[in-house]
Amino acid sequence: MELSDANLQTLTEYLKKTLDPDPAIRRPAEKFLESVEGNQNYPLLLLTLLEKSQDNVIKVCASVTFKNYIKRNWRIIEDEPNKICEADRVAIKANIVHLMLSSPEQIQKQLSDAISIIGREDFPQKWPDLLTEMVNRFQSGDFHVINGVLRTAHSLFKRYRHEFKSNELWTEIKLVLDAFALPLTNLFKATIELCSTHANDASALRILFSSLILISKLFYSLNFQDLPEFFEDNMETWMNNFHTLLTLDNKLLQTDLVSNAIQFLASVCERPHYKNLFEDQSTLTSICEKVIVPNMEFRAADEEAFEDNSEEYIRRDLEGSDIDTRRRAACDLVRGLCKFFEGPVTGIFSGYVNSMLQEYAKNPSVNWKHKDAAIYLVTSLASKAQTQKHGITQANELVNLTEFFVNHILPDLKSPNVNEFPVLKADGIKYIMIFRNQVPKEHLLVSVPLLINHLQAESIVVHTYAAHAIERLFTMRGPNNATLFTAAEIAPFVEILLTNLFKALTLPGSSENEYIMKAIMRSFSLLQEAIIPYIPTLITQLTQKLLAVSKNPSKPHFNHYMFEAICLSIRITCKANPAAVVNFEEALFLVFTEILQNDVQEFIPYVFQVMSLLLETHKNDIPSSYMALFPHLLQPVLWERTGNIPALVRLLQAFLERGSNTIASAAADKIPGLLGVFQKLIASKANDHQGFYLLNSIIEHMPPESVDQYRKQIFLLLFQRLQNSKTTKFIKSFLVFINLYCIKYGALALQEIFDGIQPKMFGMVLEKIIIPEIQKVSGNVEKKICAVGITKLLTECPPMMDTEYTKLWTPLLQSLIGLFELPEDDTIPDEEHFIDIEDTPGYQTAFSQLAFAGKKEHDPVGQMVNNPKIHLAQSLHKLSTACPGRVPSMVSTSLNAEALQYLQGYLQAASVTLL
Repeated sequence: MELSDANLQTLTEYLKKTLDPDPAIRRPAEKFLESVEGNQNYPLLLLTLLEKSQDNVIKVCASVTFKNYIKRNWRIIEDEPNKICEADRVAIKANIVHLMLSSPEQIQKQLSDAISIIGREDFPQKWPDLLTEMVNRFQSGDFHVINGVLRTAHSLFKRYRHEFKSNELWTEIKLVLDAFALPLTNLFKATIELCSTHANDASALRILFSSLILISKLFYSLNFQDLPEFFEDNMETWMNNFHTLLTLDNKLLQTDLVSNAIQFLASVCERPHYKNLFEDQSTLTSICEKVIVPNMEFRAADEEAFEDNSEEYIRRDLEGSDIDTRRRAACDLVRGLCKFFEGPVTGIFSGYVNSMLQEYAKNPSVNWKHKDAAIYLVTSLASKAQTQKHGITQANELVNLTEFFVNHILPDLKSPNVNEFPVLKADGIKYIMIFRNQVPKEHLLVSVPLLINHLQAESIVVHTYAAHAIERLFTMRGPNNATLFTAAEIAPFVEILLTNLFKALTLPGSSENEYIMKAIMRSFSLLQEAIIPYIPTLITQLTQKLLAVSKNPSKPHFNHYMFEAICLSIRITCKANPAAVVNFEEALFLVFTEILQNDVQEFIPYVFQVMSLLLETHKNDIPSSYMALFPHLLQPVLWERTGNIPALVRLLQAFLERGSNTIASAAADKIPGLLGVFQKLIASKANDHQGFYLLNSIIEHMPPESVDQYRKQIFLLLFQRLQNSKTTKFIKSFLVFINLYCIKYGALALQEIFDGIQPKMFGMVLEKIIIPEIQKVSGNVEKKICAVGITKLLTECPPMMDTEYTKLWTPLLQSLIGLFELPEDDTIPDEEHFIDIEDTPGYQTAFSQLAFAGKKEHDPVGQMVNNPKIHLAQSLHKLSTACPGRVPSMVSTSLNAEALQYLQGYLQAASVTLL
């Protein structure tokens, strides 16, 4: 692809079309760009466009497209082609920093993100001059440039906050600090001085404050891994500057600057070696009164977001992405101070909480913000350790959470008007979510109908929080790991619960509310059979919603929970009445057909998983409606998208399990296509296990005569892969396959097929693969398959007893006893590095496993063998009966003492002896 004006023009036209709201125009343009992005110079065309185009919209679109291109393609994945040629990589790194710094802020941010993505892969080894180039720009004096550098450095270094400690990480941080610590400190001091110089210039202060925000973010990231020697000398200076800054008139300061300065204090006060900076009572009181309390207030900006930008408010508040808000920073500072000064801090704030609640009681309609701040203070004081999944796991014992709940939270929620004081309603519901492990069950049960009632609230925040709280409560675990609430306890509310949940999806702003859909899924899961009477209505509503969102899928979490709810409907209903599967197929197949015909990529893996669940519910042969789909599932284009692979394999397995005879007779011409899929999968390190899943189903379920002509070719493909690219994962799958083959076709058939490929190959496979590697097999069913297969080789394969293979008989038995008794060998060679399918970056939709479409673990030898140790003992006894004297002699002379002892235990348990 040349760097020509014609190509720039073509690219411009297609980028314009990607912005069109009409899917019929937008999708073909997206697919075209996807088809050409592998060409050399494509990224350079995008960079040229965002630099030279006269159209600002196109410039921004090009920058976003470039960032997403880098995100999808920059990482080099082992065993897959390099998606960006080396010349383009070099050119991008040579130009991107300069281009980023000379671009407007909107584009600068996109390029900054792209630099951080490249940096994550290439810095420092493959991009050693990046730091020098950035630090040199500090000297420019141009704060547009300086802020661009700071923003890029922040996006590059913020990962240090959440990476595990390691020598490699610390070496990298030290490299950064050696180059960055002094220039950053000098820049901080100079910027603070400039703030004094320009104290009366609002526009200058805005720019300087944005620099201070970024500097404090950088300081936080670089100091997070606790390498104190680099900053210790300056810590008191930094601390005093930030403390002074925060006690100025708060209204003059930008929110981002305040929140980052408070976050800085919060990170410092948690460190034991800085404890002395906070020990003075006057310092502690000043921070509590002048920094924390004023920033706990529900500000005008918060109120505006609550009412007019609910989705963003919820995201920040519930998902912890409110890191840049004053409130969140103040809450973190309270928790940080409580680490070493819990008693004094709780004492200081108890008085504030009481006075705030008294102010509220005087005139609730005017003073409701006082109660809101009081709830936030109590929450911050009481929360010592918290996870998103379990809420508060460790609480401040000086705070009586149940008493506060009964006296100050429940009364607001019991008010019949769900639309009154929406912020306080949201606070109360959030309190239930956070402290659900500390509040007694009887109080939580009282809150369930109140939460159901609040699903009708007009406020998006309130009904979303109500849905989220219901979902969290229904997930809670009690004794014996059972759900805390039983279906019987929630049954009295089932009708109003389901009605209000589905009604909430019709409220303005919540048509694709992921928290509501997750609550629907969780309610189905908890209530089980109690929902069956309502299923006809519910599945109609779910199908209508599926059809609507399939036109333009935009909420991945909502979509996922919707499909989970559909799967639960099927599972619960068909468990009670398997014949009802037909009703679900009638309801869903029209929508599924439309999704497949319109190639809605985001939904196709889900559709295949639901179809697998439906097909597995049929007990007899495959209905004709499924067989019509079967040839289409083998089309190569479907298998090009990595996100489709696990779902497609699962669906093909369902076809093989339920209709292998139909396939063998009516679709025999499709067997080569089935094996073609296996061949494609087996060639990939990322997907070879999926190839084995498919192959194992073919071997287990297809009539032997239908695959006879292909067997040798299958083994040749496997040996070719073993020779070219032997990995631990492949070996484990290969071992399970050959033992399953042995069980299905017999031990002699396995020996003959190996030796038919090459003389004495059977012995080589035993000696080089089975005996030394069998300990690596993991999974109970997989181990059982291998145990039964090896038992067959030992006891039902004549060449093992009377040829040169006999010398391998005892080592094979020893390895089988090792499989039973020794720990699993989970070592993986250093050179092997696997990327799970879910982690593979790419344009395609990643595979998302539906938990409630899950395939039951299948044991192919379950009916034949219950206990593989007893089975070994019985099989050895039978063998010794056929050739008396030989087996005891081989066992006693060659088996080691420990293995012999175990074997005697198996024989004793089976009540047999060796003759």
